[in-house]
Amino acid sequence: MFGILLFLAVDFGSVWATDYYLLIEDPEVYMPCSNGPPGSISISEAFDMDNMIFEMEEDGIHISGNATVNWSVPRTDRISASFKIMHFNRGSWEPTIISQLTWDFCAVFYDKNQYWYTYWYQHVENLEEFKQKCIATKGTVMVMKPFIMQLRLNNVNGGTFRGRYKAVFLFEVFDHMNRKRPQSLCFEIKGDIEKAT
Repeated sequence: MFGILLFLAVDFGSVWATDYYLLIEDPEVYMPCSNGPPGSISISEAFDMDNMIFEMEEDGIHISGNATVNWSVPRTDRISASFKIMHFNRGSWEPTIISQLTWDFCAVFYDKNQYWYTYWYQHVENLEEFKQKCIATKGTVMVMKPFIMQLRLNNVNGGTFRGRYKAVFLFEVFDHMNRKRPQSLCFEIKGDIEKAT
């Protein structure tokens, strides 16, 4: 799910656009949020990923295996999903203009026009089961077809990206009255951005 990870393919469409890629700094890929909401859980708490294989190679992260959902959210609840890109500058993380919010993640993650699908869920072998159970039905197993995840920003125009960045992913839960529940999932991916050649 986590190539949500990086639906960093943002298309601003310009003749002068530049492509970038993210060099991950941690071989574990996903790290707990350094400033997540109080009580938020990390990806390793939300999913048992002991059977997932992540191998960093020059052409990207080779992913295969399966993950089992550990957290449980009533299917009547809504899960919002967001990510934002932060830049490390002079000792602190600053927001960039790149972000995305999906109001109802479980209703759209399997839509072929969504970043969530394009960069992660199209590689799930048992997608039909996941469409029904989403990412918060305890015990659901997500079986991945082997694929290579490339963490890229494509066709970016405007300012130049360089240095240390992180993508922060936040999944929040809302009840049927649209009241935010205390449980949330927060994780981040850190690395250095370089121009693609």
